[in-house]
Amino acid sequence: MKKTFIISLLTAAIAVGCNNPHTHSHPEEEEHIHAAEHEDPSAEADAHDLHDHDEHSEEEHAAESPDHSGEIIFTKEQAARTDFELYKVEPSAFHEVIATSGRIMPAQGDEATVSAPVSGIVSFSGKKLSDGATVQKGETLFTISSKEIADGDYITRVRTTYEQAKTAYERAEKLVADKIVTQSEYEQAKTAYEQAKTAYEAVKDKSSDRGVQVSSPIRGFIKNTTVTEGAFVETGQPLATVSQNRKLQLRAEVSQKYLNALQTVTDANFKLPYDDRLYSLSEMNGRLLSIGRSTDANATYLPVVFEFDNSGNVIPGSFAEIYLLSTPQQNVLTVPISAVTEDQGIYYVFVQLDEEGYVKREVEIGASDGKNIRILTGLSAGETIVSRGAVQVKMASFSGAIPHGHSHAH
Repeated sequence: MKKTFIISLLTAAIAVGCNNPHTHSHPEEEEHIHAAEHEDPSAEADAHDLHDHDEHSEEEHAAESPDHSGEIIFTKEQAARTDFELYKVEPSAFHEVIATSGRIMPAQGDEATVSAPVSGIVSFSGKKLSDGATVQKGETLFTISSKEIADGDYITRVRTTYEQAKTAYERAEKLVADKIVTQSEYEQAKTAYEQAKTAYEAVKDKSSDRGVQVSSPIRGFIKNTTVTEGAFVETGQPLATVSQNRKLQLRAEVSQKYLNALQTVTDANFKLPYDDRLYSLSEMNGRLLSIGRSTDANATYLPVVFEFDNSGNVIPGSFAEIYLLSTPQQNVLTVPISAVTEDQGIYYVFVQLDEEGYVKREVEIGASDGKNIRILTGLSAGETIVSRGAVQVKMASFSGAIPHGHSHAH
């Protein structure tokens, strides 16, 4: 009986132990449960607030960070291998522009053409006739020989013709008094003699063993030569142009719709078809000569004429692309023409984001003075753009990927 009671107590104790959760807990779990039981009730609220603060900070950071979507990476190494340059956009003065075309003309009374007085083979004088060489009035530039021409030596023929005409005239002069020859025959002989004399005297003082000498009619410098040594030339053919000084004229042809705007034109830039240089009249001692007030019956354009010093690279007669400059405007955003690229009628520039990062930006352009172009929309003062090497940056954009290790400086 006593033994049965003891077994019952042990069984009850075991059952109570199995139902107690602390009996089989792991030591780490017991420590965690104990800490949780003594945890500050406000901890959960603080943790929640900290989480919200972290999310808010990340949103603010994202808003403050620049947008690098569509970024083009063009490294310093790539830039060093190309003709690369940056330009900071700042407000500046920019002239109103009238874009037109025209021609380069010699200044009036400034040039003389040296022409061949006879036909024959041309040879240069001992002095090399290079462009820009100075010459004196009466200085021999060329010699023309006709000794090897089928018609024979010109000087010999002219002299022979003159001598025959002189003899015939003197004979007729004696016979007309005796009425052996008619007055008409006498007049014909006289005319033939005078013509032969003029032709002979034109070359007799210029003749030499080598042929007829051709001299410069004015003092100046050789603007250009139009023949090569040893070439055959015809009578009257131009051989060279001699300029008395280094003055030329720029003649712009302007539409009548710009008549009122022409009153404020003071300067001009121009480009020529045979080089990439932009010529500025303000840098060539240029000055405005005249502005046309009317047109002739066969023209619908108004002439605007400037005079400027010839640098030696400008050829008279050349066609020119002209930018007439009038009233200046202040606080205008402009960029170099080389900074603007075009794609299917839309214009772009490449804006710098950081040392090696750039983004393609669409812009609306205005007038150009041949060097700079006005930006109407798309850029702000203080931004930096690619002014030289935009084509290389555009090619770099085709890769589309940011290299490993590239980071942005904020």
